[in-house]
Amino acid sequence: MRSIILSSKLTFLFTSAMLVSVFSCGGNTNNANKTADSAATAPKPKVSISSILSEKQFNDLFPQRNKFYTYAAFIKAADELGEVKIKITRRAVSVYQFIRTDKSGKATVVRQDADWNEEWAKKKPDSAFTVNYGEFCTAFSPDVNKKELAAFFAQISHETRHGMNGSYTDGLMLIHETNTSNVYISDSDEYPAVKGKTYYGRGPMQLSYNGNYGYASNIIFGDPKILLNSPELVETDPVVAFKAAIYFWMTPETHKPSAHDVMTGKWQPNAIDKAHGRTTPGFGMTINIVNGDVECGKGDTVEPMNDRIGFYQFYLKKLGITDANCACSCGKMEPYKY
Repeated sequence: MRSIILSSKLTFLFTSAMLVSVFSCGGNTNNANKTADSAATAPKPKVSISSILSEKQFNDLFPQRNKFYTYAAFIKAADELGEVKIKITRRAVSVYQFIRTDKSGKATVVRQDADWNEEWAKKKPDSAFTVNYGEFCTAFSPDVNKKELAAFFAQISHETRHGMNGSYTDGLMLIHETNTSNVYISDSDEYPAVKGKTYYGRGPMQLSYNGNYGYASNIIFGDPKILLNSPELVETDPVVAFKAAIYFWMTPETHKPSAHDVMTGKWQPNAIDKAHGRTTPGFGMTINIVNGDVECGKGDTVEPMNDRIGFYQFYLKKLGITDANCACSCGKMEPYKY
């Protein structure tokens, strides 16, 4: 497996560790697939990402791509996942409930941990946030949307290139990591690995580990078992592959903001972030989110970090925009710890 993919793989290792440690309070209750008591409002109709990216542009951005990755699949993935939003509520330290709202406005509990209704868990106030996947690259001004799209493309290009040609035209070449003998299985009560299945890196973001497959499946399908039982969908169905990448981009982790919030300015650093050098929203923060433990806080000469920056600047130019105040480097940022 190439060193670029290997380095990003370590990110998913830490992500998986987060999932295991955060989601560790037993399996789903029998209420997991029942309609939520309080119906949520359906996401507003969103502008299709096709309004800022044509098929010709897509093909021009990825001239060496694997034929698996098509413009039609990308647009369909963004449009379909854009009809979903999810409310994630944490009770006590690590007891979770997910309420998923689909395009009809139906709100369904797709995860509720076993201790959700225990008195000890109810003693502290709940914390909650909602992710609207319809905001992916379409919710702000055209320039902000295109900057986010350039950043997203930069990250998936770095993760899927096969070798380096110095021209930044070699993104979306790999549909899975080169070493498929890596099973990437970790302990998880909520998202246990299925016997005989492996969870090596697949798709544009090289989704890895059973914990991440289960979480992504909850968001994409409303059912964690689909990708746990059939992880190969991320390398055989291009729409699912792109949805998995968009899920990763849009969904915050316990200790990290989402890359979406960073690129759109919705995220602003708190005192802890500032103390660790994470002071400015921008592309450098997305590197910290994707692979900070390997590439960030080590100065400005780290090759994989600079490769991601090169892709970002290449795509900005291709999309006809600039990022004059680009906070592109994560060289002085401390990575997030779990």
